[in-house]
Amino acid sequence: MLEPELCYRIQGCVFEVYRELGHGFLEKVYERALAAELQRQGLSVQTQYPLTVKYKGEIVGEYFADLVVEDRILLELKAQPKLQDVHKAQLLNYLKASGLRVGLLVNFFYPKADVIRLVL
Repeated sequence: MLEPELCYRIQGCVFEVYRELGHGFLEKVYERALAAELQRQGLSVQTQYPLTVKYKGEIVGEYFADLVVEDRILLELKAQPKLQDVHKAQLLNYLKASGLRVGLLVNFFYPKADVIRLVL
C-alpha cells in the first residue's frame, strides 16, 4: 500500500472538517477548510494545483486539482449526493497528468464524508 500513514492523516483532517462544518456547503468552502486543517496538522498543502495534459509534447489541456498534500497525495473534493464513475475517472486522469501515484476522492455530503483512495 502506498502512503498509508499520510492517507490516514489526511482522512482524519477530512473527518474533522466534516464534523465541524457538516454538509451543505460548496466544494470551495470545504477546500479552504481542509487546506487550513491540513496546515494546522503540520502538512504542506497546495491549492488549485496546476496540471497540464500533453499529447506528443504539445499541451492540449490545462486543469487544476483541488489540493496536493506533501507533494505526494492529490485530493479531488466533491459535494455531491452520490459519487459516480466519472468522478473517479477525473481523479485518475489528474494523477496521470501530475505524475503522482495516490489520490483521494473526497465527498462532503450527508450523512458522512466519504474518502475513496485510488492508486495509479
